[in-house]
Amino acid sequence: MKMMTFLSRGVWGAGMAAFLLTLGCKPKAETAADAATHASSAEAPAAVSKVAAETLPLLGAAPAWTLKKIDGTALSSDDLKGKVVVLDFWATWCPPCRAEIPGYVEMQKKLESAGVVIVGVSLDQKGPPVVKSFAEKYAINYPLVMGDDAVVQAFGGIEAIPTTFLIDRDGQVRHRKVGMMEHADYEALVTSLL
Repeated sequence: MKMMTFLSRGVWGAGMAAFLLTLGCKPKAETAADAATHASSAEAPAAVSKVAAETLPLLGAAPAWTLKKIDGTALSSDDLKGKVVVLDFWATWCPPCRAEIPGYVEMQKKLESAGVVIVGVSLDQKGPPVVKSFAEKYAINYPLVMGDDAVVQAFGGIEAIPTTFLIDRDGQVRHRKVGMMEHADYEALVTSLL
């Protein structure tokens, strides 16, 4: 998978870590085309208070996809029909991605019975073993799949990670988040679609 190279795993300064937590991680690109696809986003997500589903715009039908879970089995968008889907593009080495995981674990526990499913689309280049180890360490309770260039392109390119798509029960994208958002604010968006 020639998607991205890793950010340096050297020591992060406190200022850089805080900056990345707000905006998301910008992976280095391998080619000029990848650089355009993975350019950083200077926009921090806006805070959201109480939201009604009718206030979320229809951004278009979510693309169909089939990806391998970290256990090697397949998961597809068809498997999730009729559910509210949080599709999160992330990586194990990305500080803001990691910071959001406890909230997603909590949301999966709380809202699974209402028809919400969170799917983590890993963009880690080292493959399923790294992601599986990470998932076990952090007790991730939602499906994790390995992303590829095709799914990245199908969703319009990923500018930075985390990038998260909120998809309603009818398969329509209702929100796109680049970078982090307060957990309570994001959960309000999700629950507005129930």
